[in-house]
Amino acid sequence: MKKTSINIFHALFKRKADDSELTKFSNARRIIEFKLELKKGLADIFLVILGILSAGFGLKGFLLPNNFLDGGATGISLLISELTGMSLSLLLILVNIPFIILGYHLIGKQFAIKTALGIIGLALVVSLLPSPEITDDKLLVAVFGGFFLGAGIGLAVRGGAVLDGTEVLAIAISKKSGLTIGDIILIVNIIIFAMAGWLLSIETALYALLTYLSASKTVDFIIEGIEEYTAVTIISVKADKIRTMIVNKMGRGITVYKGERGIGRSGEKFYDMKIIYTIVTRLEISKLKLEIDRIDPNAFVVMSSVKDMKGGMIKKRAMTE
Repeated sequence: MKKTSINIFHALFKRKADDSELTKFSNARRIIEFKLELKKGLADIFLVILGILSAGFGLKGFLLPNNFLDGGATGISLLISELTGMSLSLLLILVNIPFIILGYHLIGKQFAIKTALGIIGLALVVSLLPSPEITDDKLLVAVFGGFFLGAGIGLAVRGGAVLDGTEVLAIAISKKSGLTIGDIILIVNIIIFAMAGWLLSIETALYALLTYLSASKTVDFIIEGIEEYTAVTIISVKADKIRTMIVNKMGRGITVYKGERGIGRSGEKFYDMKIIYTIVTRLEISKLKLEIDRIDPNAFVVMSSVKDMKGGMIKKRAMTE
């Protein structure tokens, strides 16, 4: 009886110890998740604030003093302000309200809150912060005004918000039609520029188009990153040698799939083989193709552009040939 009581005591003690360890693990995991969320939140806030300041500088320093227009919701606000004399800060908020509501239903509450705060912040910057007129040269105004405005929009998107609500509208329409988001944004801007040409002047519309092109290219550059990456899929009978070359000579990570090959250029028929997948920068494509040709001239190589990526790559390092 005494031995049984001791065993029960040990079992209860062990269970409490296990529960205590589980609680410690759960608490540690929650702390790690909280730190990651806090770090991500602070980074997003910084990017959105930086985007607001950049877009505000583009508007106050270039576009507004020279009565220039842009595309999207900002262009609509600028056009209405030019025609009616209403405050641009107020128009930026009013024009984007329907898009914020749409974003709330379409994407989520957090996105809508970030976007609303971003647009209000941009309106405050335009209204309150002084910014001198940088230049009155129309070409420079179009190019650099579009650059700073596009940089601001791109940074805000990186932070999980938008400063121009027409992108939300494009997402909504693309889901119900065969058009891409880019097609819809282009159509919306063509309508805006056509109205600017009709209500103001053709010259104004043409400069607005140039501003939009500068801004859109800058947005792409900011969102897609400084380096353009390319995903490469390689099917070869010498997959092991190619895999070793990519890891050791080029310093890149790989993923190997198992597949089955049909009839290839070298006459082989159905058999199991390895498929290599890797990601390289645009500047490394030529070198990769050369090294693959040295190992297997008959290798089947497929390449596709990658807009963004995270983790999984071996960092470049100095290697001897």
